[in-house]
Amino acid sequence: MGFEFGAVLVFAVVAIGFALGGITLSRIVAPRIPDPEKATIYECGERPIGVAWFNFNPRFYLVALVFVIFEVDIALTFPVVAVYRSWVEASPGLAWVAFGELFLFTAILVVGLVWVWAHGDLEWVKALDTGAAAEGPPAPRKAA
Repeated sequence: MGFEFGAVLVFAVVAIGFALGGITLSRIVAPRIPDPEKATIYECGERPIGVAWFNFNPRFYLVALVFVIFEVDIALTFPVVAVYRSWVEASPGLAWVAFGELFLFTAILVVGLVWVWAHGDLEWVKALDTGAAAEGPPAPRKAA
């Protein structure tokens, strides 16, 4: 049993050594020719137009996170479902516990999805509150 862990340790040491060795060799052998052109912003081989800093809609990240959450749900649910039949045959009590855990896990994710959906965070363009914008800015107060 100790041999398997030793093999994993050796593999980890070799992998880390390979990565660090490659970085070290690159630092030693690579030419260093500084150039102002190399320090400029790079956009797919083209000179950039405008500034690189701009507001980015965070909904892209939110939709990606919701996607990843449900992918993890599938990844964690599939192994349990794959052996569920053998659990039913071996111990029906264990099967009900597994079913309850999977149901609770999926129910929590569905509640999260409903919450995100209800807040409109899955829409690419979120509707703005136009009530305050239609009134315009407040009128200046007159001096008495």
